[in-house]
Amino acid sequence: MRWVLQKNIKICLFLSANDLGMRAVMDHLMSGLRAAAEPTRLRLLALCGQGELTVGELVEILGQSQPRVSRHLKLLCDGGLLDRFRDGTFVFYRLARRGVGAELARHVLSLLPAEDPIATLDRERLAARKRERAAAANAYFRANAAQWDRMRSLYVDEREVEAALMALLPPEGIGDFLDVGTGTGRMLELFGPRVEHAVGVDLAREMLAVARANLERAGLRNWSLRQGDMYQLPLPAESFDAAVFHQVLHYAEDPLRALREASRVLRPGGRLVIVDFAPHEVEALRAEHAHRRLGFADDELAQSCAEAGFDPGAIAHLPGQPLTVTLWSARRRLAAQQPRRAAETAARAGAAAVPS
Repeated sequence: MRWVLQKNIKICLFLSANDLGMRAVMDHLMSGLRAAAEPTRLRLLALCGQGELTVGELVEILGQSQPRVSRHLKLLCDGGLLDRFRDGTFVFYRLARRGVGAELARHVLSLLPAEDPIATLDRERLAARKRERAAAANAYFRANAAQWDRMRSLYVDEREVEAALMALLPPEGIGDFLDVGTGTGRMLELFGPRVEHAVGVDLAREMLAVARANLERAGLRNWSLRQGDMYQLPLPAESFDAAVFHQVLHYAEDPLRALREASRVLRPGGRLVIVDFAPHEVEALRAEHAHRRLGFADDELAQSCAEAGFDPGAIAHLPGQPLTVTLWSARRRLAAQQPRRAAETAARAGAAAVPS
């Protein structure tokens, strides 16, 4: 594979000279360049640029030993090009989001030739791995569609969750309401009397059939159901006043991408509420119930919401045994606020990237 960084490439780094010493910036940049300057590490960088991946998944795609892949990943993390985070007993890697390394990683990826045969094979293997995960999740949904609400009640009292959720959205003034990953349609049933029109989107047809039966039984008429992907909602931009992710985001391959898509379909000032688990170690949920993530930390989700174009809002924690349910609220920024907030986020990220 001939992936070579050309000489005389100008890399634009949006950093303040008043906040960062030039020497520190150069040291960080050189560390990142050294980390990227190896064929296997370029392959790893390209793969992690397409989503969060574990060491095992990367070993399977590259066909190399686990110790070798782990050494390469460590160098990429040390160079600031990748972020590493633990989720239960799994460790995930993804493209860095902040600082000099993040800017460098994105620029390097923009230079890699898409037609390279090894890169093409890596993408095909990654796509196959993702299809396997999606098939497992869909099989789980199909097998459990009829008892989905009953299974949720094993983790936390759903009535308490619903009361907290209702409190985070205005009692009136919601014209168009969206439930992403609607499942049995419970959120549409819950908010139906408070909204003008409610739309539920789900990838599994079996879940939509259950939702349709439940909503018809409830006697509601102001709803519609759509089959679709949370990453590509079959809906026009800026068409909803409020949206909910209810126990859905832990299945997401790329939570940030799902949040960005929600931001796209919400009107400026639109409300978002995410209901999911706080970080936990119940590995059975991953092994037996296809959970991709074992919960989310408050600061992690706040950062993702900010990157997706939201202003994070109130948070509610509902402790349970063994799981705690958390509700995160946010509002989509007004159009005039987007450029300013983006610049502020970039400046804070850059300042945090290099130690003083």
